[in-house]
Amino acid sequence: MGKTKRDEKQYWLLKTEPGEWSWDDQAANGGLSKWDGVKNHQALKHLKSARLHDLCFFYHSGTKSRCIVGVVTVVREWYEDDVTDGGAVDVKAVGEMRRSVDLKEMKGEMKNSKDFGLFRQPRLSVVPVPVDVWEKICELGNGYEGDGLIVSDQDEGDD
Repeated sequence: MGKTKRDEKQYWLLKTEPGEWSWDDQAANGGLSKWDGVKNHQALKHLKSARLHDLCFFYHSGTKSRCIVGVVTVVREWYEDDVTDGGAVDVKAVGEMRRSVDLKEMKGEMKNSKDFGLFRQPRLSVVPVPVDVWEKICELGNGYEGDGLIVSDQDEGDD
C-alpha cells in the first residue's frame, strides 16, 4: 500500500505570547503541554489537522518578541477537552532553535514565500508551514536541538 496524504509529515507554526506561555514554560515539566485556547475557526481547522509526530515551530508573538524559538512535536492528536470547553492537541518540546529567527529576518529572506500563512494571515495562531519554508527557517536558525545535526561552537557564531 502506498502512503496517503494523512501519512505524510506536516509542519506547523504555533504562536503564543511569551507572557502567556513561553518556551521556558514549554521546556519545563518534561516539555509536555496541552495546546488549547485556539478560538479562530481557521486556526482551529489547522490544529485539528495536526497529526501524531508532526513538527511545529514554537513562535513567540507580541510586541516585544516575534520570533521562532523552538520546535515541538504533536504527541496526541485533537481531542475534546471539557476543562477548557473546547479541544486541544498535546505537544512535546523537541528542542530550542540554535538561534532564534525573527519575523523581520524571515520576511527579508523569504520574499517569494507568499503562501506562508504567517505572512498572509499574521493574526492566525496556528498556520501550516510548507516544507521549503520549514527548511529555510531551520537553515536561518542553524537548526534546533534534537534535529540530529552536529553543530560546532564555531559554526554557531558564523553569520
